[in-house]
Amino acid sequence: MTTFDDREQAFEAKFARDEEVAFRVSARRNRLLGQWAAEKMKLTAEEADAYAKAVVQADFEEAGDEDVVRKLLGDMLAAGVDIDDASVRRALEEKAVEARRQLMESK
Repeated sequence: MTTFDDREQAFEAKFARDEEVAFRVSARRNRLLGQWAAEKMKLTAEEADAYAKAVVQADFEEAGDEDVVRKLLGDMLAAGVDIDDASVRRALEEKAVEARRQLMESK
């Protein structure tokens, strides 16, 4: 095997690891967002857990974060929570930082 092949395999392995970490951060962020929104909507513990899982599932509808933002904003407004798009996006950013921190601490 040549040095070029070794480098190619190393880059492919790093890419796969980076993608896995990004997926884990995104899933954890969405779960944290779901818990945050459930608290704002005053859901019970069981409802909050189910809602957090639903937010994680919502992220699989389309690429990007718009599906998650749309779900959170729609659900929270329907529940009578006074919230706007900017607040949801700010929470999304904060929970992304928290999710990354939690994953780094767990390693």
